[in-house]
Amino acid sequence: MKYVITVDNKQFLVEIVDERHVSVDGKIYEVDFESVSGQPVYSLIADGKSHEAYVRESEEGWQVLLRGRLYPVKVEDEREKRLRAAAGGRVAETGEFHLKAPMPGLVVAVPVEEGQQVKKGQVLLILESMKMQNELKSPRDGVVYRIKVKVGENVEQKQPLLSVQ
Repeated sequence: MKYVITVDNKQFLVEIVDERHVSVDGKIYEVDFESVSGQPVYSLIADGKSHEAYVRESEEGWQVLLRGRLYPVKVEDEREKRLRAAAGGRVAETGEFHLKAPMPGLVVAVPVEEGQQVKKGQVLLILESMKMQNELKSPRDGVVYRIKVKVGENVEQKQPLLSVQ
């Protein structure tokens, strides 16, 4: 799976090769990535070098505190980034929005119900992938129309999870 990662306005092409290897701009790194005691603190060992970072999701993407410096980080699926650019980068404010899995993973929680009003930025589903829990949020205000997955279900990348009207 390929991602375009933007850190301080510099872009990197990152590909997850397998659970222990990633490619960053074509260079392969052996990695071990673990959450520390279920906290938003992560231990990363890359090519034998240990790093510890505080990671939290923000409205614009992610914030990573590493060695006393806070980095704004944006993570985008390479294919979706191209599609968004071709569409002008906006989510339609009307019609049905289909939330799809950005990566393969396990559905950990679905804190909304069909028929429930939701606000932009509200968590719709929590997906665990590569030992990280990812909060998938609503891109706009609306009503949860249909939930297509259950807690405990494994999903594939791009699989429809739910829809908002």
